[in-house]
This record gives sequence, C-alpha cells and structure tokens, in this order.
Amino acid sequence: MKEIIAAIICGILAIIYLVISIMSFKEKGFLFNNAYIWASKQEREKMNKKPYYRQTAIVFALIAFTFLCMAVEIITGMEWLWIVIGAAYILVFVYAVKSSIK
Repeated sequence: MKEIIAAIICGILAIIYLVISIMSFKEKGFLFNNAYIWASKQEREKMNKKPYYRQTAIVFALIAFTFLCMAVEIITGMEWLWIVIGAAYILVFVYAVKSSIK
C-alpha cells in the first residue's frame, strides 16, 4: 500500500512539473527563474524573458521525467531505473549550471 501511495505522489508531482514546463515553453505564467525572481521591477521590464522561460521549461521537463521514472520504478520494481533517474538529475544540474553561466 505504501508503494502505491508513493507512486501516486510521484505521478502527481510529475504532472505538476510537466504542466509548469509546458507553460514555460509557451512563455505563459510565472517565470520560475532566479535571474527573474531576484531582478528589480525595472530590470524585469527590460529583460528578454525568452531564454529564461526556455531554461526553466527544460529543467522542469527533466524533473518531471525523473518523477515519472520514480513512479514507474516503484510500481514495476525495475531497479535499473535508478541509474536513469540519477543520470537525469546529473543532467539537470549540469544544464542548470551551464545555462546560467551562458
């Protein structure tokens, strides 16, 4: 029973992150990006938000993928998925750092 509840929670989180990702790809909704969040009102009005939306969308899509893999692993017991999940989190970290520097 605990496994099913954990899988449902991971599935719900995957859907939430996927929705945020899709909205970010469409450049709609709140921009979940540190550069935007910490910018002043004047800077926000002047900045080109397109690259920040794209960065946010990619990161949230990768996070949604990891939660989906977790849900599948919990349900099926395919332990090799943890390697995929770990690789995806490393990819998220590397992409976030690399795109922030860029």
